[in-house]
Amino acid sequence: MSESKATAITKAFNLFNQPMERKESVMSYCVNCGVELEPTLQVCPLCNTPVMNSNERNQEIPPSPYPAHKGQVESVKRRDLGILLSVVLTATSATCLLLNLLVFESSLWSLLVIGICICLFVFTFPAVFYSKTPLFVSLLADGAAVAVYLFLISRLTASDTWFWQLGLPIAVLLTAMMELYTLFAKILPFTILSGALYLFVEIPVFCLSLELLIRHLLSQPYAVTWSAVVLTVCVIIDIALITILAKKRLRNEVRRRLHF
Repeated sequence: MSESKATAITKAFNLFNQPMERKESVMSYCVNCGVELEPTLQVCPLCNTPVMNSNERNQEIPPSPYPAHKGQVESVKRRDLGILLSVVLTATSATCLLLNLLVFESSLWSLLVIGICICLFVFTFPAVFYSKTPLFVSLLADGAAVAVYLFLISRLTASDTWFWQLGLPIAVLLTAMMELYTLFAKILPFTILSGALYLFVEIPVFCLSLELLIRHLLSQPYAVTWSAVVLTVCVIIDIALITILAKKRLRNEVRRRLHF
């Protein structure tokens, strides 16, 4: 046996027979992957191999420096969010109204802030306060909130003619179209392609109605100009969508290429 090998064996024997205090300072290594291990670990964090050290079998395992249970923050309840939202919107409306009445009295600008707060409350009601609100009822409430906001704006203008002849009809028209779209999606087969078809059917109707309402407000003769361009484009798109929906191979190919 060579002298270097005998020296290595002697050192290893002396290390094994060292006092317990010194063996505790020797780091352990995983027998599988060789990673250096903390004394408190029971398994290797890299390969999950159990830590086995014959020198430490009779030693008391020191406590782990890591917490035994993971901390978890309590989730916020919907009721808490509703209370917070109600308080913030009410406080904003009340303070702006008092500021308007007591300090800045030149105009009722606080009506704009109050109208926005009303719209935010109505828009977020289904998500924050009552998630079981029917979609038709929710859309109807949204349209009513927008109409109220436009009415409050009309109080700040010299005339409210625009509200009755343009603002309110547009709010009613949009609400009716959203309700109709929801009805189509509920009673008819609804996919991305069919949803696009329903949308491109309603867009030209809205544009035609909008142009006629504007001409009525301006006392101009009824005619179709820019809305005819929108109508033409939408008709072409509708014909293409109907063709795709009618042909199964085309429908599957579009879905495959567009990944839906």
